[in-house]
Amino acid sequence: MKHAYFPLFTLLSAVLLTAGCGTSAGNPLASAGSPSSERRILFYQCPMDPQVTSQDPKAKCTVCGMRLGPVYEEKTGTDSASAGTLKLSSATASVIGAETAVVKRGILKRTLRVAGFIAEDETKRRVLSARVPGRIEKLYVNQIGIEVAKDKPLAEIYSPDVLTAQRLYLENLRIQQKGIGAVTHSELATSREKLLAYGLEESDIARLEATGEPKKLLEILAPFDGTVIARQAFEGQYVEVNDHLFDIGDFSQLWFIFDAYEQDLPLLKINQKVEVTLTSLPNETVTAPITFIDPNLDSVTRTAKVRVVLPNPQRRILNRQTAAGVVSVESGEVLLLPRSAVLYTRSKPVVYVELDGGHYQLREVTLGTAGDECYEVLHGVEEEERVVSQAALLLDSQAQIVNVGFSAAAVHSADSMPEHGHEKQGGNPVSAKISKELPAALKGILLPPAFIESVLKITEDLAADKLDDYNKHLPDVQKEFKLLPEEVRKHLHPFAEKLKTGKTLKEVRTPFEPFSNAVADIVRSQEKNKRQAFLCQCPMSPVLGTARWIQRQHKTLLNPFFGSEMLHCGSKLD
Repeated sequence: MKHAYFPLFTLLSAVLLTAGCGTSAGNPLASAGSPSSERRILFYQCPMDPQVTSQDPKAKCTVCGMRLGPVYEEKTGTDSASAGTLKLSSATASVIGAETAVVKRGILKRTLRVAGFIAEDETKRRVLSARVPGRIEKLYVNQIGIEVAKDKPLAEIYSPDVLTAQRLYLENLRIQQKGIGAVTHSELATSREKLLAYGLEESDIARLEATGEPKKLLEILAPFDGTVIARQAFEGQYVEVNDHLFDIGDFSQLWFIFDAYEQDLPLLKINQKVEVTLTSLPNETVTAPITFIDPNLDSVTRTAKVRVVLPNPQRRILNRQTAAGVVSVESGEVLLLPRSAVLYTRSKPVVYVELDGGHYQLREVTLGTAGDECYEVLHGVEEEERVVSQAALLLDSQAQIVNVGFSAAAVHSADSMPEHGHEKQGGNPVSAKISKELPAALKGILLPPAFIESVLKITEDLAADKLDDYNKHLPDVQKEFKLLPEEVRKHLHPFAEKLKTGKTLKEVRTPFEPFSNAVADIVRSQEKNKRQAFLCQCPMSPVLGTARWIQRQHKTLLNPFFGSEMLHCGSKLD
């Protein structure tokens, strides 16, 4: 198995052994003095995999081949560090570049960078259709993208229907004026309204009344100053009523539309300013407000459309071009923790807090919103405390080597502690943890063979990276789970209910790991000669940090949490 921390530990060994040469057996983080003369060696441990231990001082790691290092018994004097605390001399701190920062209250700032595109303002788009049947005699606009002015002609249509309607109106008007017929005001008004419906303006009707000459060609006029977006009209073309002729858009105002992810939506508000940059205007930034946030998420991308209205009076911004945006978000005053201080080397985020006398304490923290440089911290540290902001990973690596970090006692449960080499120190801490967590009715209980068989199948499927087989066999586990004794179902229910089929191995392995660990703990509580499967443990599982699984044989490790990526990672349990 290849270790992800190999380069880090190589650097750590070079720096720390150089800094601590001649003291503390090359361990500068240990208490001052010679550990070999003042403290008893408990066991020897691999510096890269703390799970590998031995009582043999010349032993090497069975995984990576590195020489095992000594782990000393803690001193009982007033200078000894408590669990999860290590000491760093000022010289060593300088060598590894350890720096601290103060936890303080302030405004959390976050920059949200988005990408999107420019679109026309759909509220200003106008579709022009034919109002009368006829033939297009003249076309004034024969290209898309041409700028047009309000009330300027776009095309002229010859329509016999319009000619007939004009002549009928003139005849009705003449008859009414001379009083020689039975044309009522209503009939005259109807013929006038028909002309308006055909697209004639009031000025056209006034001209018709003044000259008595019908207009042969009907003009189609631009409704406002804008740009031709689409054209379906050609000279000589015959059109019918409602045929689509032109689309006119107003590009004096455009939309910048971008996709916002679910986790970012709470940060976006209406009227919030967005700085938009475009490749066509490389040295300029257009600042405009958010006007709309779509309440409907895309079912595939899980994003929502956000709209920003951009002024474009000079038509310098081009429709449908790509653009980028920056949204600056500020929260109220919160407790701030530098992002560089937070480590994710375990199942939960941790920091190192500086104490008096060069001691550093490992703390688990609960984080809120992430900012550009800081996190909002909800729990774990107090205002004015100092945390390690540089070289924290080096401290954490050494802490795991000497077994004083979370993996030993600080925050992680005893399930995460190494099990080898502790039997002579008062019992196995993992077994003790099982005794405490398992209800008395479950300790040593034998699970139904059909349930064990179903769990073994899906474990083997994941070890072999066979996602389809896992999805196929999972219903068998769920079926057999329902047949378990009530006390077993109650104990396993929080883990079993999260098991699910999925489209990726990562998706199904995430809920499988806690379930596998819980089943393995029940099997482990059984008497060794009655156990229903062999037990194995992974010291670096993705979800729990340390987790167990059951398998049929005890010769070769088949890790279901990583599969082919690290198939043989882990250790066998007695």
